[in-house]
Amino acid sequence: MTGTTVWGPPPAAAPQAPGAREAELPLLRRVWRGRPEDPRWARPALLGLLAATLLLYLYDLSASGYANSFYSAAVQAGSASWKAFFFGSLDAGNAITVDKPPASLWPMALSVRIFGLHSWAILAPEVLMGVATVAVVYAAVRRRFSPAAGLIAGAVLALTPVAALMFRFNNPDALLALLMSVACYLVVRAVEDGRTKWLVWAGVAIGFAFLAKTLQAFLILPALALVYAVCAPVSLRKRFGQLAAATLALVVSGGWWVAVVELWPASSRPYIGGSQNNSFLELTFGYNGLGRLNGEETGSVGGGGGGGGTGMWGETGWNRMFNSEVGGQISWLLPAALILLAAGLVATRRLRRTSVTRASFLVWGGSLLTTMVVFSYMAGIFHQYYTVALAPYLAAVVGMGAGLLWERRREPWASITLATSVVAAAAWGYVLLNRTPDYLPWLKWLVLIGGLAAALGLVFAGRISRQLALGAAAVGLVAALAGPTAYTLSTLQEGHTGSIVTAGPAGASVMGGRGGGPGGGGGMRGGFGGGMPGGQNGRQGQQNLQGQQNQQGNGFPGGGFPGGVPGRNGQQGQQGQQGRQNGTGNGFPGGGRMGEGGGAGGVGGLLNGADVTSEARTLLEKDAGTYTWVAASVGSQNAAGYQLATGDPVMAIGGFNGTDPSPTLAQFKKYVEEGKIHYFIAGGGMGGGGNSGTASRISSWVQGTFKKVTVGSATFYDLTQKASD
Repeated sequence: MTGTTVWGPPPAAAPQAPGAREAELPLLRRVWRGRPEDPRWARPALLGLLAATLLLYLYDLSASGYANSFYSAAVQAGSASWKAFFFGSLDAGNAITVDKPPASLWPMALSVRIFGLHSWAILAPEVLMGVATVAVVYAAVRRRFSPAAGLIAGAVLALTPVAALMFRFNNPDALLALLMSVACYLVVRAVEDGRTKWLVWAGVAIGFAFLAKTLQAFLILPALALVYAVCAPVSLRKRFGQLAAATLALVVSGGWWVAVVELWPASSRPYIGGSQNNSFLELTFGYNGLGRLNGEETGSVGGGGGGGGTGMWGETGWNRMFNSEVGGQISWLLPAALILLAAGLVATRRLRRTSVTRASFLVWGGSLLTTMVVFSYMAGIFHQYYTVALAPYLAAVVGMGAGLLWERRREPWASITLATSVVAAAAWGYVLLNRTPDYLPWLKWLVLIGGLAAALGLVFAGRISRQLALGAAAVGLVAALAGPTAYTLSTLQEGHTGSIVTAGPAGASVMGGRGGGPGGGGGMRGGFGGGMPGGQNGRQGQQNLQGQQNQQGNGFPGGGFPGGVPGRNGQQGQQGQQGRQNGTGNGFPGGGRMGEGGGAGGVGGLLNGADVTSEARTLLEKDAGTYTWVAASVGSQNAAGYQLATGDPVMAIGGFNGTDPSPTLAQFKKYVEEGKIHYFIAGGGMGGGGNSGTASRISSWVQGTFKKVTVGSATFYDLTQKASD
């Protein structure tokens, strides 16, 4: 075949191996045409979906600025120092690391090395991970079902609010979601033909996911291993041998970095942030491991409400993914997904053991259920955005289930089940939209009515004509996706900063209480209210309300948690906007809550970096090259704000929470004597108090020994000048 391109089959006299004909086509033509067996619209539709996802996620990307300053500071450090790059240090001076492995930082740090330090360089790699995840989910579903099913799965993922949030944010969750999707895809490939390489590559993907977010990467391991052990088309002995090889690949891909860190002399590497004994293994199995499940994270700011209770991190229990704290982030199509998963398993129950169709439901559905159960009952630190891990699994199950039932729609049980899933999606969408009654109040009725109409059409129109059935299916898909699409567009229209962020419009996700409707149970967007001491029920954190500060505080010094300075609450709220305070706080001073903005006078809070003035930046930049660290501050977020403002290393005493025992007072004194640190920044940590004994001792020593320098409302101590000088 030469010259012109022929789309028909090859001549009978010259049979070709599968794939040979596509290889002869021009590359761009092959990319546009896709698989020969696919309808001509399939590949252009996929490319359109990916392009639309890319454009949506890139929209106004810089509005989030440095997003989570904690990770952005580590990215900046990694772009300036290869040692900081390798270890995931918070600063180029390599004092302490972030409280996670560094894999998620590496793409961003490389981007900043190439393009410089700015919002796009940090966040664009996350967007690309989001587009890649959509492509992987499409490929997984399309491979066994149909292009239409794959497109549905990809669209569901792209339009899930929490996915639109986290694929534009610089937390580790974007890379984790991508690698988990790749692992599921590869396990299904392994079940298809029993080839060892697919399973080994799945182990590699999970190993690198461990280097993104430690043990969360292992949540789906039991489901994946069990499915392969039962369904693979090879002998039982070979199956277990392949699983052993995949386990070895996982250990090597995830363990090489751990081995280097543990064997590296502690005196010449940064302290492992989040640990109490400078050990990554302790961090992995403690603060980032069992502590997340039982709520006993050593060095954390508090535990959770196990056993169905309500604690600092929200209510636990079987309905956690549906409640007012989490529901608007992820659960829009979760009822439909559970129905479709059950239908898929019932429909494939009589197929042979090695059925790839059933294995696909077991892999993606098992991953969905396992992760959902763990998230629902974990008593430790839990943030709403964690649920992005569910999004690829949920999307794949919806696509597979819809595709399978559509093909069998002439069977009454299939059409009724498909219609039931549409009704479930529409009804639950109505409930979620009703939780924010002031947000597009007309939309919930369109969703409900459209879903009911589509369900009737799916039951009856399919027996009349294919065109009517397609019309009903289209209406049902629009009704199911209208709610999450609206929340996604709302998410894209604003920036998100700090360590706790949520998707959707203001008031869409409340934290800390049991209420299921607006104003109930909790009440600040992207953080905590209600159930947290000192929070105001229902209204705290509304972005358009100017905070009314209260001068009185009980608990932590400084009158605000976090980010307080004496006599004034920390400034709170996303992008500097403040939630109304509720008078005198209980437990946390001044009615303060976990906010997202920098504190007054440039003091950073627990959950976001400091707002650094130009005068403070000028002060720190003077003679900066003479020092290893231009300043030191209690808490990583406070240090991060100054480091991002100056581009120079700032030591974070005590790590993220200010509770890590690093550096010791003796080590800090030695650094000061050697002239390695210029200034100490007052405040920071947990409201300027409430930090570890080590941080408190350092603060007391500095304040009693060195000269105070005031720049505007920010206070520094010059570590090169004694107070008596």
